[in-house]
Amino acid sequence: MKRPPIIGITTYGRDEKQHFSLPAEYIDAVRRAGGIPVLLPPGEPQLAELLKLLDGVILSGGGDLDPTLYDGLHHETIYTIDPERDATEIALTRELVSLEVPLLGICRGAQVLNVALGGTLIEHLPEVVGDEVSHRASPPGATQHPVTVEPTSRLAEILGQTELAPVSWHHQAVRRPAPGFKVVAQADDGTIEALEMPDHPWLIALQWHPEMTAADDPGQQRIFEALVEAARKRRR
Repeated sequence: MKRPPIIGITTYGRDEKQHFSLPAEYIDAVRRAGGIPVLLPPGEPQLAELLKLLDGVILSGGGDLDPTLYDGLHHETIYTIDPERDATEIALTRELVSLEVPLLGICRGAQVLNVALGGTLIEHLPEVVGDEVSHRASPPGATQHPVTVEPTSRLAEILGQTELAPVSWHHQAVRRPAPGFKVVAQADDGTIEALEMPDHPWLIALQWHPEMTAADDPGQQRIFEALVEAARKRRR
């Protein structure tokens, strides 16, 4: 019997106790989908060797990217900049895209994908789109808001719906999509909520957090199932 697909998941950077961490919801979602989760902490010097072991990858959420990486401006709301994580994930992303490895970017992960491939970010959403739509709670925390998905997109096919209200927890988003990306979901205020790369076998970038509700929301769980199935096909 062939082994299940191995799905790498990037972790948060080192904390003050020199620990790497990741919310368990990511791991649970991959396991429910039939994949084997493997954590990918920042700082790995042998990415090429690591990639030989992986069938698919999830770029997880977390703090903000250094704005100098996309010719952005410093903003007082930018938090948890981690040069080690930024460097590792940008290098990893470029290799994954080149090798056509199935790839899912979540929140920060979507932003990493966009920046790594030449796109830019909005440093602080309320200053660009206003506050009619709340993309994170105050004080910072999770919230929900409507999102509209392009009906002809791969994402809509996976979700089985084009109108949803997923969990959101961010203050930044894609400003200019990288070359090759297609916008496939937006919030009511115009914020880009999802991107796909039509020329890649399977690449989806989500600004929301599907892992946070996947245990109870079949549509969000199907995103992880689709990733694992794409990884299985690539392995074959």
